[in-house]
Amino acid sequence: MNDFDFLAGHWNVANRKLVKALAGSDEWEEFPGHSVATRHFDGAASFDEITFPTKGFSGLTVRVFNQETRTWSIYWASSARGVLDLPPMMGGFEGKRGEFFGDELYEGRTVRCRFVWTVIDADTARWEQAYSVDGERTWETNWTMDLTRS
Repeated sequence: MNDFDFLAGHWNVANRKLVKALAGSDEWEEFPGHSVATRHFDGAASFDEITFPTKGFSGLTVRVFNQETRTWSIYWASSARGVLDLPPMMGGFEGKRGEFFGDELYEGRTVRCRFVWTVIDADTARWEQAYSVDGERTWETNWTMDLTRS
């Protein structure tokens, strides 16, 4: 249940986001971020706020571990929209890699979404988001965040 303990602290975040997802594009935009993460419930909950200074908005992530099912629920909210995205992403870690899945509304249609967290070392981590429109047979990565402890 302490899978996200590595995230507690302050981070510099190098974002790389696909300009247009699910369109066969290979044009990426890069922008900075700064994240502050905290642990709660003895490691069974994790919160973080990330600011995107060149984008003019912030995001908030709430992660809660269900001890019965041994799964994490991950919720996201953006200051640009002011709502908590539902349903949550669900999944867990095996070693230093975590996979989380859920459905997301993208340009008016529901797509399958996957988050992958990779803990590289105590001061470095990576988050990736990908979409699938073919029943999870293929994935298009559309956003990566490389985190470095500040």
